[in-house]
Amino acid sequence: MIINLLSDTVTKPTKGMLEAMFNAQVGDDVFNADPTVNELQEKLAVLFGKEAALFFPSGTMANQVAIKLHTQPGDQMICDKWAHVYNFEGGGAAVNSGVTSALIDGDRGMFTAEQVQQMINPDDIHYATSRLVCVENTTNKGGGACWDLNELKKIMQVCIENKLAFHLDGARLFNALVAKNEQPKQYGELFDTISICLSKGLGCPIGSVLLGSKEHIKKALRIRKLFGGGMRQVGYMAAAGIYALDNHVERLETDHENATKIAAILKASLYIKKVEPVETNIVIFYTNDTINDVDFVNKLKTKGVLITSMGQGKLRMVFHLDITSQMMDVLEDILIDLTF
Repeated sequence: MIINLLSDTVTKPTKGMLEAMFNAQVGDDVFNADPTVNELQEKLAVLFGKEAALFFPSGTMANQVAIKLHTQPGDQMICDKWAHVYNFEGGGAAVNSGVTSALIDGDRGMFTAEQVQQMINPDDIHYATSRLVCVENTTNKGGGACWDLNELKKIMQVCIENKLAFHLDGARLFNALVAKNEQPKQYGELFDTISICLSKGLGCPIGSVLLGSKEHIKKALRIRKLFGGGMRQVGYMAAAGIYALDNHVERLETDHENATKIAAILKASLYIKKVEPVETNIVIFYTNDTINDVDFVNKLKTKGVLITSMGQGKLRMVFHLDITSQMMDVLEDILIDLTF
């Protein structure tokens, strides 16, 4: 038995999802002629109260298109120092859009409206023009932490007052919605654009969707083409997204419960120095200084458990829909019996 906790992107389509994909009606999406893609886009736009949506092959492309449509070369993007758009998208903001990044020293990937205000450059030819604020919810490097909705409202107000665009990297937004009992439209009201990843907690094999105004999405369509993101009979993938939205959202609570159980076991273990707070499906922890994190990863691997080393002693487990109750029982026993 392999217990794969490397990421929530490792899931396989469920039987029901495969059936939905197999039965999908498709067309050429480049010509706006794929009915299933159109259905998915409309479904998410309505869900979040936005005017329009656009399907993408990846969350990275959706985020990068959002950055480009909100900025011009030489502008400044404001985000957390741990933000996915800055750390894990290949330097795309600089390469694709020619923007610089002002990094906020936040708390587990989250920051305050006051910190945003402090980062905004003055209207002076010596400075890059501050143009965009990016938020990630939940925060990946922050261990699946969820933003406070009231603080996001304050940041939105700062953006309005300073004519800044406001983008949400919602790669795991549905995890936050379930964990905090919030509604999609509460986020649709705050952000100019939102990217939603379907291939993480929702369990699809591929795909993300960018939400925004009709004007934003019209512009995003052109940029997606520029980036090589035009797709043909991609309704098979969109069908997986529709199925996930209908069947895989409420069950995210199971992933959160599993993460909490394992975090408790780790906290009680002699070989663990620290476990970060757990709010959703990600557990980030640190081994004692006497234990090499790579050795720890390899030892678990010999027992059939795959986890991620994030460097500097930081380790990560991510729970998802492929983790069964039987796997949980085995994992708990392994961690309890583990010795160094």
